Amino acid sequence: MHSVMNKRGLIKFSLSVWCLCISLMTYAQYGKYVDPKIGSEGLGRVFVGPSAPFGMVKPGPDCTCKPNSGWLPMPEVVTGFAQVHVSGTGGGPKYGNILVQPYCGEPDMESHEAKREYEKIELGYYNTRFQENGIQTELTTSDRCSFYQFTYPKESKRSLRVDAGFFLGENPVPDAREAQQFVGSEIEIVSDTEVRGYSRIRGGWNNGRAYTVYFYAVADKPFTKTLTWKDKFSSSTEKAQCDEGKKTGAVISWGEESTESTVKLKIGISFLSSLKAQENVRKEIPHWDFQQLLAKVRLQWEKLLERIELGKGATEVQKRMFYTALYHTLIMPVDRTGENPLWTDNAPYYDDFYAIWDTYRTSSPLITILSPQRETDIVNALINIYKRDGYMPDARSGNANGRTQGGSNAEVVIADALVKGLKGIDYELALKAMLKDATVPPGGNEEQEGRGGLLEYNRLGYVPFGIDRAGNRTVEYAYNDYNIATVAKMLGKNDIYKEYIRKADNWKNLWRDNYEYDGVKGFIMPRSASGEWLDDLPFGHSKVQHPTFRYTPVTNESPWYAPWWGTFFYEGISWEYSLSIPHDVPALIEKSGGNEAFRNRLDTFFDKGYYNVNNEPSFLTPCLYHWIGRPDLSSARIKQIITRNYNDTPGGLPGNDDSGAMSSWLAFHMMGLYPNAGQPYYLIHSPLVSEYTIRLTNGNSLHVVAKKLSEKNCNIQHVSLNGKELHRAWINHDELSQGGELIIEMGNKPSDWGTEELPPVKM
Repeated sequence: MHSVMNKRGLIKFSLSVWCLCISLMTYAQYGKYVDPKIGSEGLGRVFVGPSAPFGMVKPGPDCTCKPNSGWLPMPEVVTGFAQVHVSGTGGGPKYGNILVQPYCGEPDMESHEAKREYEKIELGYYNTRFQENGIQTELTTSDRCSFYQFTYPKESKRSLRVDAGFFLGENPVPDAREAQQFVGSEIEIVSDTEVRGYSRIRGGWNNGRAYTVYFYAVADKPFTKTLTWKDKFSSSTEKAQCDEGKKTGAVISWGEESTESTVKLKIGISFLSSLKAQENVRKEIPHWDFQQLLAKVRLQWEKLLERIELGKGATEVQKRMFYTALYHTLIMPVDRTGENPLWTDNAPYYDDFYAIWDTYRTSSPLITILSPQRETDIVNALINIYKRDGYMPDARSGNANGRTQGGSNAEVVIADALVKGLKGIDYELALKAMLKDATVPPGGNEEQEGRGGLLEYNRLGYVPFGIDRAGNRTVEYAYNDYNIATVAKMLGKNDIYKEYIRKADNWKNLWRDNYEYDGVKGFIMPRSASGEWLDDLPFGHSKVQHPTFRYTPVTNESPWYAPWWGTFFYEGISWEYSLSIPHDVPALIEKSGGNEAFRNRLDTFFDKGYYNVNNEPSFLTPCLYHWIGRPDLSSARIKQIITRNYNDTPGGLPGNDDSGAMSSWLAFHMMGLYPNAGQPYYLIHSPLVSEYTIRLTNGNSLHVVAKKLSEKNCNIQHVSLNGKELHRAWINHDELSQGGELIIEMGNKPSDWGTEELPPVKM
């Protein structure tokens, strides 16, 4: 028996080593091109620490409590390492919970911030060493657990501070807008290797209700000393500090070693209980092998990254930009299935939709290609949130809806799933959720969910000035109504279809035909509830002087004392939103005066700098030349935008990545395919890489080759799909799903390809 067991153990060990070698070989093939630092500086704000795909836990360094992602470049000090973060977000921070801080010295309550000597940041891995104490910290992660290796210098007093009261975005002003606010915490030293507790925080970017992050930490070596604290009181004898609405924490120490010593720590996270956090550790990391877990999370990523293989012609820079873009797209939303503290059922539960206003355009369509089952789960989570909470979110974080920025854009995500044939979704229930957004006012909770100004919109056909974000709400509601019409028609509900396809034209009610600016006629402009066009808008609320200011298509700020959240357009100007009619571009062209006038409009928009590369409302705009039969001009604009604004450096994203929105936009355009979200086709333009293969989960593959592509040969001459000439500058999702070969012949001059058969019009 002993011999049999030894053989079994040897086989198990050999298999483990084999799996590790295979995963590392795979990582060398794809994962080596992922650089989490791209977009970490400047406006990008991406998370640099390790994360599993859609992982609930995102451990990483927190450099003070100010940055959204926790991280700041050197020489900023590191306060510690928190376990939960978001990526690429603007506005106020969220999370940054359960901070651990290694230091050398006796247990005390003091913070031991330190500066980094270096950083090594790779797919699934973070490593740094501190100047002040020489401690090296390495970390990796599973879906719901963090794994740390702290290497202390010899003859140092090895200690670790566990701070349950730390969080990002702390503000001394009570109920400060978008600031997180402390509610409570608790900590307990359970044994000589275990600590558990929780942190309860409210607010943040979505001004959400309180959420609780529970944790369970276990070390591979027994503690020699401990200390706990609550507020300003500390104790070396008390093993627990209960929740009394004050910050709590603990210090654990392992004493001195004569040689360099490594301490390993596993931290499980849960939104249900510390026991559930402990169970997450037991299930996900039942060993103490750091390299094994690192290999596992990298293998998870490889299974997604390999879905699109760039050909040999792609440069190293292009590969870094592309695979990092895929990586950033697949970090959020976060899979918290089985970790929902609000209700219990078998449906998938996802959180940190941050925000759908940002991600519906390109992130959701890219996830649909890379992992359609994942997108199905995400859509089902949206529907289930409606079923349980009352409304689908336009944004959600910390188990709370908020904030709406414009339309009820979960509608776009559902329509996109249906037209692309995603199975396993209750589209009848989804339509009910969409119709609630379109018919039931949220009753004073417009910032969190539903449609603000809904009664006025349904009565007038537009949202009048005086209601926050009236301009972009009108434009976006019209598109959301088109999404409702799409779903209703495909479900055979013709009465609903007729009503909402009519409402899809409501954007025209804010289109001021004769308004001229910079040689261009027609703009979305402010209109009163009585139907008057407003050139001068109220400057404040004085009832005596009634001051006003002139509103034009380039106005992007309200008076200094008025909240930016209440402007006519959210994060944009009329020039941008007047081109944001994705469901009816032909009508937009007609309103603009025809093809020549529309081309002039687009040229003016780009050439005079009205285009804003760092925000989502203009994501589709560079492709609008397709609708006047000039895909070559779309290609030229896209290449110009990417060349000027994207690169493979820490400053390589031109705006907040917004949960992968900026990154997915880049990935699509590098492939020469671009989705019009909520509709079943992809526009074709000149790719930036000469060859790639999309490996679909249905077993099919689409091989794309851009023959003779070069700096000079950047114009499409001919396109064929599976041997048949393709004269149109777009393909359907069904065609992409069937796979085959898409051959693009490139040349140095524009051709007549794509000039006659224009992209689909609204249904």
